[in-house]
Amino acid sequence: MQIRPLAPELLAEELAERIAAMDGPWVRVAVDGADAARPGELADALVAPLRLRGRPVQRVHARDFLRPASLRFEFGREDADAYLDRWLDAGALFREVFDPLEAGASGLVLPTLWDPATDRATRAERVPLPPGGVLLLDGPLLLGRWFPLDLTVHLHLTPAALERRTPPDQRWTLPALARYEAERRPQDSADMTVRADDPRRPALVVSGT
Repeated sequence: MQIRPLAPELLAEELAERIAAMDGPWVRVAVDGADAARPGELADALVAPLRLRGRPVQRVHARDFLRPASLRFEFGREDADAYLDRWLDAGALFREVFDPLEAGASGLVLPTLWDPATDRATRAERVPLPPGGVLLLDGPLLLGRWFPLDLTVHLHLTPAALERRTPPDQRWTLPALARYEAERRPQDSADMTVRADDPRRPALVVSGT
């Protein structure tokens, strides 16, 4: 295993190059990581390089596919097990995002479903992702859910970095994130792992060297 530090912009270019080389009617990519690892920032950074390579892109955030508050908070607002197992509406992501990108399907993706701030449906319109386009999904706790993904990138934080970078009002999620690491082993299951303790100097983990 080789650990290769990269500037953030070079990491985005290298990932975009790999994604742009992938075949299929659509390419479905997830950037997985705790909020403290900033998976959304890396996913956002891939948009421009992919478009420069001629690949249309649709961004989707897992936070826009959470279950209603009545289900998320059934066991309290700070229940770590519920955060891992019950917050994300995985069925809605299958139905509204992944199913339309199966071979022969419409390519019409729902970009958002639920606004957790208002606890209401966003009533978003479906948007077309042209053939050859790339879906970029970001969020925590995404792996091990059987999503039909063509490439998965996991942003890994050591326990010390995760605790240091998690705001005090979110520390209650730490047991869920620890359980995710232990049970779903995202470093092993992801196609690519990035060590993200220092956001200014991420390091790409390259296996088999």
